[in-house]
Amino acid sequence: MHIGIVSTGLYIPSQYMTAEEISEASGVPLHVVKDKMGITKKPIPGPEDHTVQMGIWAAKDALERSHVDPKSIDCVIYIGEEHKEYPLWTAAIKTQEEIGAFHAWGFDIALRCGTTILALKLAQSLMLADDSIETVLLAGGYRNGDFIDYTNERTRFMFNLGAGGGAMILKKNHGHNILLESDIMTDGSFSEDVLVPVGGTKNPLTHELLDTGSYRLDVTDPEGMKKRLEQKSMQNFLKVIRHSLSKSGYTEQDISYVAMLHMKKSAHDYVLNELGLTEDQSIYLHEYGHIGQMDQILSLQLAEQQGKLQKGDIVVLVSAGIGYAWGATTIKWGSE
Repeated sequence: MHIGIVSTGLYIPSQYMTAEEISEASGVPLHVVKDKMGITKKPIPGPEDHTVQMGIWAAKDALERSHVDPKSIDCVIYIGEEHKEYPLWTAAIKTQEEIGAFHAWGFDIALRCGTTILALKLAQSLMLADDSIETVLLAGGYRNGDFIDYTNERTRFMFNLGAGGGAMILKKNHGHNILLESDIMTDGSFSEDVLVPVGGTKNPLTHELLDTGSYRLDVTDPEGMKKRLEQKSMQNFLKVIRHSLSKSGYTEQDISYVAMLHMKKSAHDYVLNELGLTEDQSIYLHEYGHIGQMDQILSLQLAEQQGKLQKGDIVVLVSAGIGYAWGATTIKWGSE
């Protein structure tokens, strides 16, 4: 028994923030924004581009691309962010209703920008363990750029945060784009390094706190985090890729394409170099920035549209998320 990817879906807002605008808002030189941060432009949400709604639009795109009947979906997993239309709200159930998946059940999961990889691993396990689950939809949206203060240098590495929605349909015994093995690592020593300091039970949001601009992402120990992360991040990034491949029966020499999250250009190039890959074996998302856990879906769909994926190709999706979490999933592309 195996699990195959039937289709992907995307929603990208029509509004953009350019590198020039990021430079002007932050004071970061334009050449740094373009060349080091690797941002030409990034999508930002319009008035109707709410988090869950963008995931719903992406889900409808995936359904249209695959001609899957939404009534055939057995389970909906929300993979978008917790920053959404309402707090204390189960987004998967809203998604289920809006797309007409009337026979499904749904739930939300969260692992920041590692959520899609987690969802693939979880959906695969559910489908293999439960005979009643044949088709699963993963869908969600992302607009954490709302929390960025461009005058806060501590959050400079997050100036690439964009907005959009992504979706993926998985089906049991679907003989195309076979989902192989995933690998996930988390490191709790980073769990309180990046956060929104107010709005939770420790510091409930008040008008006074809101007026101070505290309701934004911040880094509690920027120098300490940088030092600790430099020792671990890239190695863990490569480790989950290699472990995912190994568990799937492959090595890095077998990789045809890697769908990476957007990060600074030097880090992107480092990963490709370490894996022995060329620039043509990935897509650098400089026109999209970082749309959180949607990056892997975006990269995969762009690669398909650009003809970068061929039958039998070994494809790796890889993520890294604040917290800190690293994850990778291996796929055998094309027909079985």
